Amino acid sequence: MARRVNPIQDRARRAALERAAYFAIYERGYADVTLADIARHAGVSKGTLAYHFGSRAGLLAAVMRRFTRTVTVATRRALRQAPSPEAKLRSYVDNQFYGVENTRRFYTVSLDFLAAATRDPELMAVQRDFLRETLALDLELARLGGEEGAGERARLLRALVEGLSVRFLADPEPDLGAYRAECLRGLRALLGWPPAR
Repeated sequence: MARRVNPIQDRARRAALERAAYFAIYERGYADVTLADIARHAGVSKGTLAYHFGSRAGLLAAVMRRFTRTVTVATRRALRQAPSPEAKLRSYVDNQFYGVENTRRFYTVSLDFLAAATRDPELMAVQRDFLRETLALDLELARLGGEEGAGERARLLRALVEGLSVRFLADPEPDLGAYRAECLRGLRALLGWPPAR
């Protein structure tokens, strides 16, 4: 008799495995992490990973889908709940730089994943999905400066955030408040808003 799978437990199990893989990628690097490393991190067998994801590539693509979706959902929620344009801007910045360790971990894994995606069409498809989702959020924010030129402002806004994220990773002792303030200044300038008082 075939084993019955509880879909809620199955989703929770997959999520736990994806989290373990995310931390293993952060520690070992995308190119060097193995299914054995991830299985060790998760406290499961390699067979369990293969059952849930099929392959290393399938698992790593699922990891990036989950964590990029987590960031976009959190940012979207923060923007929608913000009571004013100024609050939207601050919420957006807080979601791009959301704690020193979390920020370092997310951007490290993201850049590692992007580098791998340049040589792997399946991973590039995941990266492009993420870019579409972030562009929609960036466009929502860029429209705070008016409808005209919003698309260009959205692309510049993304370039600002990504540039700051690379600097953040290279900074041996990043000051989260300073990065947030710099991002906020840059966004205000892109929107044509006066500097904050």
